[in-house]
Amino acid sequence: MENATLERHLTLGFDAALAKLPEALASQGFGVLTEIDIAATLKKKLGVDFRRYKILGACNPTLAHQALSAVLEVGVMLPCNVVVYEADDGHAVVHAIDPTRTIASAEPALAELAKTVRDKLSAALAQL
Repeated sequence: MENATLERHLTLGFDAALAKLPEALASQGFGVLTEIDIAATLKKKLGVDFRRYKILGACNPTLAHQALSAVLEVGVMLPCNVVVYEADDGHAVVHAIDPTRTIASAEPALAELAKTVRDKLSAALAQL
């Protein structure tokens, strides 16, 4: 099975990557709508320790509007999740959803838009 994410292993640490990510996303028209701290949530809910791991919900309003206007149900795929976690070596790893590998790509009305979103997310990750 092919990877459903865009992946980037960085030489930056977790904090530095997390600080740079919003600006990189903004350069491609994305804003961060949500931020989920998985480590804190697992500690609070289960009392377990977990590596530093955050999920950012990124949205490009123009592209989201186009997608929702074409296929209303695509909202289940929004916002685009971008994950940052601390690898065992202390460096950050970033994954972003690849919409060309999700159910959104199965909709002919969304195929070109999915490629555009992938390209913009990929360009944002390349800035890190």
